[in-house]
Amino acid sequence: MSDEGRPINPDGSPPSLPPPLPPQRGGCATAFMALFGLFLLLPGLCALLIGGSTFFDSRPDPSLLFLALLGLAVGFAGVMLVRAAIKGSS
Repeated sequence: MSDEGRPINPDGSPPSLPPPLPPQRGGCATAFMALFGLFLLLPGLCALLIGGSTFFDSRPDPSLLFLALLGLAVGFAGVMLVRAAIKGSS
């Protein structure tokens, strides 16, 4: 036993330090991510409505289809942002 009172490994080396913890994200950043993600879901909802209505037209406008695809992409980004906020940094 050492005279300093510190534990020593069986091979005589000092104990190793625990691995550093990953940086934690603050609660404010998580709340901002979740709120911004929910805000981005609104264009996705509008895109679903616009895209659904254009399927009933005999000749849909290509610009409306482009806007619907753009809105779906923004909505997908919102889903992923909310997912990342809920999942955290682990």
